[in-house]
Amino acid sequence: VRATAVACAGPAPLGGGPADLLFIAEEPGVGLGNRFAAMVGPDPGPQLAEALSEPGPGHPGHVGQARIKVAGHPTPLWLVNSPADRSAYAGEARGLWLHAIAWPASAGHLLAEDVVLHDLTEWTPPELVYGAPSPYLHGKA
Repeated sequence: VRATAVACAGPAPLGGGPADLLFIAEEPGVGLGNRFAAMVGPDPGPQLAEALSEPGPGHPGHVGQARIKVAGHPTPLWLVNSPADRSAYAGEARGLWLHAIAWPASAGHLLAEDVVLHDLTEWTPPELVYGAPSPYLHGKA
């Protein structure tokens, strides 16, 4: 069973204060992403099925997707139900569940930018800065 989590922190895009964005890639059935998103079950499949059955574009109830690039490929993430203190997106990339969870909830707007994920086992950018671990990785979530 494998899962990888990467936490990023910076200024909140809407309003002051810090924002945390957690990316999780995991094999089906692990449940790490669901734990941080505060969803029930070992994977986001039921939540994604619900998100995909929502009304289409132009309908007032439509929930748009976030589009990120994973290993050079466009990858959609759908907004899934989560507590009001965070926003959670889920999708699939390369046979793994991919989660993006942001605190506070307004930090989910960071996914409207051009987000590109790289496999750091293949290449690590020299300008990458490491800092203190996110408090969400230590159980605050």
